[in-house]
Amino acid sequence: MNGLIKKLQDIWEVEDLRNRILLTIGFLAVYRFGSFVILPGIDSEALRNAVSSGEGGLIDLLNSFTGGSFFKAAVFALGIMPYISASIIVQLLGFAVPYFQKLQKDGENGQRKLNQITRVITIAITIVQGSAYLTYLNSQQGVIMAQIPPTVFWLANIIILTAGTVFCMWLGERITDKGIGNGISLLITAGIIAALPGAFVSEFQIKLGSGQLIIFIVEMALFVGVVMASVALVQAVRKIKIQFAKHMIGRNNLNELGTERDYLPIKLNAAGVMPIIFAQALMFVPGAIAAGLGSESGFWAKMADFTSLPYNVVFFVLVVLFTYVYTALIVNPQQYADHLKRQNAFIPGVKQGNDTAEYIDDVTTLVTLPGSIALGLISIIPGIAAATITSNVGFAIFYGGTSLLILVAVVLDTLQQVDGHLSMHGYDVRKIKGRTRTTEAETDSVA
Repeated sequence: MNGLIKKLQDIWEVEDLRNRILLTIGFLAVYRFGSFVILPGIDSEALRNAVSSGEGGLIDLLNSFTGGSFFKAAVFALGIMPYISASIIVQLLGFAVPYFQKLQKDGENGQRKLNQITRVITIAITIVQGSAYLTYLNSQQGVIMAQIPPTVFWLANIIILTAGTVFCMWLGERITDKGIGNGISLLITAGIIAALPGAFVSEFQIKLGSGQLIIFIVEMALFVGVVMASVALVQAVRKIKIQFAKHMIGRNNLNELGTERDYLPIKLNAAGVMPIIFAQALMFVPGAIAAGLGSESGFWAKMADFTSLPYNVVFFVLVVLFTYVYTALIVNPQQYADHLKRQNAFIPGVKQGNDTAEYIDDVTTLVTLPGSIALGLISIIPGIAAATITSNVGFAIFYGGTSLLILVAVVLDTLQQVDGHLSMHGYDVRKIKGRTRTTEAETDSVA
């Protein structure tokens, strides 16, 4: 506890870090406020009664991502998910379309154009998803006020939902630029955290009411184990030993004094949380198809139920595939090899240049295989938990799976950024103090 208090004091003393954290908290508060602003023409009491028992399947999962906005018919009901879907489309186009490949290689200017294209696609997706969402609301008896003309209701709320998603996208970008952490991921995390306490309380009440308090304790112990496994997956690295070339210090060879060695870390899960976010966004498509067909059974209906076997098999495969795809995007073996060469460093037994790049690529591929499988297994735990441990779907959603992995990964990433700011501040302070002492010593010597 003393360490925590000391760290909070250190954070508060760093003005830039303090301002970034306060700004991030302010933006997240605005995001949460928008989750309680109801769309015009909606009878909130009728909606609460219609969805009080939950719809099951992906609708409950989507509601947890938006912090309850989906079931409240709030202006942020679609949250940031359309932007994530648009990002997936742009990433996939980068593999297939030469124009997008060129933009990816054009540096900052190309990235600016890709961001603009992503925003336009986000608006298009929001309009489509917003229409489906309003159709879903219309299917709930008595939710839409009768005195509101259908055309006015649809047009006004499509505009509001689109504006809400665009505003969420803007909030995420501002958090990334001016705050602390990845803004888009933090918005999703804020929604997850908002729904987490209610899920645990409801599970406790269910087990307490049925006299199964011991079962609840066992569930929580297993939950802690899943959290620890998630943390280990996010933090695990494969260290590639590197060695710096010989340097001469005066007449002494550096190797005689002790060879300088270091390690090149290759993360077991270099792609982080993005593969499960991308895979989850795609898994909403079958649910939309099932809703459009009005089917409550069959293949598409099973694909909309995260507790079904077909859903979990497809979701597992998508997570594995997206892990490889995203790792290939962010891990550039040739760039690592060039950096080592500039630093006059090498991997023992491997030639510099192309051989080093191929070696790093092989190691990354081997490491990504178990990492992607572990990520996929953790992502399907909620379906297993709902089928074997608990009948409370709201609690099962957080029992591993997308929600927990996002929560763990984003929290760890944010804490690392905070530590980075603190480290830079500590280095500057020591350097200034060192210069001050040197100046005073020189002054005393001259005196």
